[in-house]
Amino acid sequence: MNKRGVTVLPKTAEILEQMGEHIKLARLRRRLSAELVAERAGISRATLWNVEKGSPSVAIGIYAAVLHALGNMDTDFLLIAKDDELGRTLQDLELPVRRRAPKK
Repeated sequence: MNKRGVTVLPKTAEILEQMGEHIKLARLRRRLSAELVAERAGISRATLWNVEKGSPSVAIGIYAAVLHALGNMDTDFLLIAKDDELGRTLQDLELPVRRRAPKK
């Protein structure tokens, strides 16, 4: 466990590492320095380094800021859970939804 106490499953850690690598490659393809991207994102170079490593202790808002600093790539967040097949299947089955008792 790291200093912030964030625990992620191994598969999730792999996904974060891949995402960090993709962010780093996007920065390098654009020939942008780490200093410039960090400045544009409003973070330190050390935090950018953690993003590029795929650290789970970095807030998702910082990932979004870095993606925005790379050229408005933060719109890719709109793709998250866009095609929720399981959720749609459950909805289609009209499974009962647990509801709270009405307030008195």
